[in-house]
Amino acid sequence: MSKEGDFDAVRKDIEAILKQKGYDDGHIGPVLVRLAWHASGTYCKDTDTGGSNGAGMRYEKEGGDPANAGLQHARVFVEPIKRKYPWITYSDLWTLAGVVAIRSMGGPDIPWKAGRSDFDDDSLLPPRGRLPDGSQAQDHLRHIFYRMGFNDQEIVALSGAHNLGRCHADRSGFEGAWVNNPTRFSNQYYKLLLKLKWQKKDLNREGAPWQWVATTPGMDEDDEPLMMLPTDYSLTQDAEFKKWVEKYAEDQDLFFDHFSKVFAKLVELGVYRDEDGVARFNNLTKGKYESAPPKSLTPGAPERRPAQVTHISTKARL
Repeated sequence: MSKEGDFDAVRKDIEAILKQKGYDDGHIGPVLVRLAWHASGTYCKDTDTGGSNGAGMRYEKEGGDPANAGLQHARVFVEPIKRKYPWITYSDLWTLAGVVAIRSMGGPDIPWKAGRSDFDDDSLLPPRGRLPDGSQAQDHLRHIFYRMGFNDQEIVALSGAHNLGRCHADRSGFEGAWVNNPTRFSNQYYKLLLKLKWQKKDLNREGAPWQWVATTPGMDEDDEPLMMLPTDYSLTQDAEFKKWVEKYAEDQDLFFDHFSKVFAKLVELGVYRDEDGVARFNNLTKGKYESAPPKSLTPGAPERRPAQVTHISTKARL
């Protein structure tokens, strides 16, 4: 039996599962980063709702959001760890997995604190539509990220997470990797945005009408081209955004420093801790560090559960 609160042991076990030959590029790190990102990126500073507390993707109301397509695989990848450490909350596990994955792929250390709670039902979950839409441009990025409390520099820094992973036609509609080595964290994303000759490629898919594609020197005709989302390319078409793209392309240390700070800020959105370090619900109700019980070891639809508005608990009965 694991010792409750031994997060160092959890970190080690997350590192041990990252390389998986049967998944994208032999590594699940990028999809775990996306899980942590999407679990946190629903926050709204004006209404003080959403954020990384609660692990709302366990419920269909959030997990079924089309913006979260494919993340059922990420959640299943960490289920064996949840079963080994049943005391850890899903909201802590998902955010910690993202932080560990970034460091394991060569990225910076990111400050992380435990204490998030798992919601008992979906009554406190935010509405859908709060996550970025890759088919849009810079105005959309500002709308989404300003709502969370980020500025232009932080928007460009967080966009650097696209150094990792790839898009899938059956999930977002977009397809391909942003960089040549999508399992190594670096500033290559910014360099490629500025240096390559990007061309529009029509996709004509729902939610993904087109994307940008380019090849790098040495690529064969049969090689898969690299891609950028319309939101990615828009960073080069806006003077305030572009100056940070250029800074990060020139200075990886600066990018790593800024990314570490802004990702730490991201996974803390919507988290309010008492003096004991345990997060409160909706910044009002005192919680206990009680995790939800484990879910299935195979991908499936999140639970459809009516909201129990008269009862708030940190222990989700799934």
